[in-house]
Amino acid sequence: MILLAFDTAQGALSAAVMDGEGVLAAAFEPRTRGHAEALMPLLETVLAEAALGFAGLDALAVTVGPGTFTGLRVGLAAARGLALARALPLIGVTTLEAIAEPAGAGADETCVALFDARRDEVYMQAFSSSLAPLTPPLLVALDEALSHLPDGRLVLAGTGAPLLAPRLEAAGRSFRLSPAKPQPDAQAVGRIALARIAAQGLDAFRVPPEPLYIRAPDAKLPGGLDPEPA
Repeated sequence: MILLAFDTAQGALSAAVMDGEGVLAAAFEPRTRGHAEALMPLLETVLAEAALGFAGLDALAVTVGPGTFTGLRVGLAAARGLALARALPLIGVTTLEAIAEPAGAGADETCVALFDARRDEVYMQAFSSSLAPLTPPLLVALDEALSHLPDGRLVLAGTGAPLLAPRLEAAGRSFRLSPAKPQPDAQAVGRIALARIAAQGLDAFRVPPEPLYIRAPDAKLPGGLDPEPA
């Protein structure tokens, strides 16, 4: 089983080639723009490092959001195009799952994955230590975030973690900050995707995943019309 996973949804660009036993090649670079131009060269680089081509893949995985409107479209369009051209199954993984997976929550801890959504808001979701979702993906005001959190000790991960930490301290909640990367990493995306393939089989992922849009984009089309929600 050879899987190519990649992420363009937030403030980084990453890709990983994995075979079920481990990582064959991977790359991660912080990036807030230029994902569209850099994605295909990066994919070709990690495949070359793994001594593979697109024809050698068995499956693809990509992040589906929440994220930036442009970043999500870049990743999903590339993943859908490759899946269609090669007749490959495509597994969608949320960015919140990708942040929670490497966060290192203990059995008695809840992982809270958060992204800074600006405007004093965060995208957030709580997970058990086994990555079972405890809340749906949410977009909430920082002042309201605590009301959506389960009881018990928390592990905060993602770019929104430093924003929520002072509020947890003020409320007397027990928490710690995860040492994991604050941006999604394709290696985590790949691990989640491989676990889903093992549980459900490749044929469960023949229909391309839909993007997870929570907030409408800031941009306006000519005439003041709204584009697709993001």
